[in-house]
Amino acid sequence: MRTGPALRVVHETGAVDLAAAEDAAAAFLHALGIPTDSESLRGTPGRMARAYAELFSPRPFDLTTFPNDEGYDELVLARSIPVRSVCEHHLLPFVGTAHVGYLPGTRILGLSKLARVVEHFACRPQVQERLTKQVADWLQAHLDPKGVGVVIEAEHTCMTLRGVQATGSRTMTSTLLGILREDARSRAEFLALTGLPT
Repeated sequence: MRTGPALRVVHETGAVDLAAAEDAAAAFLHALGIPTDSESLRGTPGRMARAYAELFSPRPFDLTTFPNDEGYDELVLARSIPVRSVCEHHLLPFVGTAHVGYLPGTRILGLSKLARVVEHFACRPQVQERLTKQVADWLQAHLDPKGVGVVIEAEHTCMTLRGVQATGSRTMTSTLLGILREDARSRAEFLALTGLPT
């Protein structure tokens, strides 16, 4: 639980070598029989390298919490937080929305930080199941709330654009901790507020 100064949250990654990534992207395209000598494709390897570097680089943020002076003990829920990530199995995007809520303990969280935490864990090769659990576990550890709930609904292009080509299919995952897992009424309230069937 945070009680002092805001925690600076920075995603630790290795050094990014854009020149090497551009060379690798060019080799990748050539290996697939895609020439890059035309005017429209000449800059594609560099654009690919910069695009993936951006996708894998979450912005640092300060985790700001405040005393729960009023003793607020009802659900706090941020709905429809945009999620964009990359499937770690095919390096193809998946996009959707996250619903993140918590039952406050002694501290409350700056609301924008719920979206920042989602972005923090989404900006790396991921699987949706892990992403959902990482967001919930992190909030539980850093906020010490009475309960946390995270639901993510996303479309995976590795499933809709290739392989089975299940266009329009969406995957839903959830993680419920504390009271939101243990108490049926609290769980039902959280799921109802997310717009999901209970």
